Amino acid sequence: MNRFQPGPGWRDDIAEDAVWTPSASRDALRLRAWLNRLVREFFHARNVLEVETPVLSLAGNTEPNIASFSLEFSGRTDGAPRTRWLRTSPEFALKRLLAAGIGDCYELGRVFRDGEAGGRHNPEFTMLEWYRVGWDHLRLLDETVELVCAALALVGREAAVRVTTFRELYRQQLQLDPFTADLDTLRNALGEVQIADEDLSRDDWLDLLMTHRLQPFFDTDQLLAVHDWPASQAALARIRNDDPPVAERFELYLGPLELANGYHELCDPLEQRTRFVRDASVRVQRGLPAVPMDNALLAGLQHGLPDCAGVALGVDRLLMAMLGTQRIADVLAFAFARA
Repeated sequence: MNRFQPGPGWRDDIAEDAVWTPSASRDALRLRAWLNRLVREFFHARNVLEVETPVLSLAGNTEPNIASFSLEFSGRTDGAPRTRWLRTSPEFALKRLLAAGIGDCYELGRVFRDGEAGGRHNPEFTMLEWYRVGWDHLRLLDETVELVCAALALVGREAAVRVTTFRELYRQQLQLDPFTADLDTLRNALGEVQIADEDLSRDDWLDLLMTHRLQPFFDTDQLLAVHDWPASQAALARIRNDDPPVAERFELYLGPLELANGYHELCDPLEQRTRFVRDASVRVQRGLPAVPMDNALLAGLQHGLPDCAGVALGVDRLLMAMLGTQRIADVLAFAFARA
């Protein structure tokens, strides 16, 4: 594709602060269309199939740090639950397709997360998620970097690429080992950052160090790929029996913006059920509402998920980086306040 060229803006007689007007500029919406086209051409050239999966599901996301929207269906259900959940990701449905033999596939579509609205968050946003059969997380990391670089090229941007492990990042930037440091060391590494609730887990402290001491200072012209995370932060990734064990997972950042999260996918249905149950226990401890686990996914894993790697990329975040803005509203036709 050629480089994106700015065009004319909105009509001159439109007041920018009128409640009915778009949140984004005309160029931002044109760039989104260009990016969507690039994504489809990128995967078509690699024989990765585009699919569409349900937005409404019988199951929700059990992850304690993610809140799902739910609604009540008023029509005939033939005994099925009336409560349905808006997807926070197409992951579970895509994995069911993989278990059925669909092969390499991707989906570009809207997802929904409750309670996430602000400068960089919108309750509904666009996610690109894709899976590669027979790949591990490191091979998929390379493809993710390739796609992001192609997107940046649309606006004439380039980014240096740095690949490191989670352990080395903390060692180099904070002079501590995230796998062995005690809680006091992790707490003290926050420096002047004040945390009101200090009854936090080890993973909580590691997350705070990432978001407050590391991420804000990432080079704005660098794509940073961080792989092999602590096993306790595996989410839906496989755990590799290193010393100590690590989750075969990566995250990709462009400057301080987290763009993508990928895994060498867990295929074991028993381990997946164990993680769902663990999530449910944490939700109870935190006083969060119960969310039904996805038994259809577990059945698909029981049938057999092929060895594969998958990644989810935030399209709105990528557009923000392409336009050099810190406001997600600048890349949405109508942000939450104007929806």
